[in-house]
Amino acid sequence: MAEAKLNKDIFGLSVENHELVKLAYDAYLANSRSSHAKTLKRGEVRGGGKKPWKQKGTGRARFGSTRNPIWRHGGVAFGRTGEENFTKKISKSAKLLAVRQALSMQNQDKLVKVIAKFDAKTGKTKDAVKELKLTDDKNYLLVVPEKTDNILRATNNIPNLKLVRPNYLNVFDILNADEIQIVEAALPSIEAWLIGKENA
Repeated sequence: MAEAKLNKDIFGLSVENHELVKLAYDAYLANSRSSHAKTLKRGEVRGGGKKPWKQKGTGRARFGSTRNPIWRHGGVAFGRTGEENFTKKISKSAKLLAVRQALSMQNQDKLVKVIAKFDAKTGKTKDAVKELKLTDDKNYLLVVPEKTDNILRATNNIPNLKLVRPNYLNVFDILNADEIQIVEAALPSIEAWLIGKENA
């Protein structure tokens, strides 16, 4: 198992502050956010075509439409349009460093484990839970070199298990996991992605 096989440049960093990790965490949430909410402007609300009362002589304030934003059932001023862009950009090098820092933090808390293999030969959920030694009170992150049909079939119905390939690791999943299990065959891919020459 494994601690000796973990690359110190990925799992042994000294994280003095968490600013970059927080930035990557917030960026993940922001980039996952979709803009569906939409409010109606005064011109989009049905009705209100008739002037509610005459301009002068009533003693009341003048109004041209009951769909004025300050009226009940009126339009919404400066509301959501459904076209908002919530994305936050973070450079590739910063993202990779944040992932390394997050893995180091979790490894420091002894939450990272390397397992020899996991191929889910039977494709059965019950066998996968037993093999991975999963419990209901923890959230697990399982890193596999490839998502085979058997592995997907065996893990799809495990609600507290997130299955990812090495190059899909992210700060959000890493920090929200109570235990990170990495299949040994996935370690070279993790190293190539996080500290490979092409990322230098």
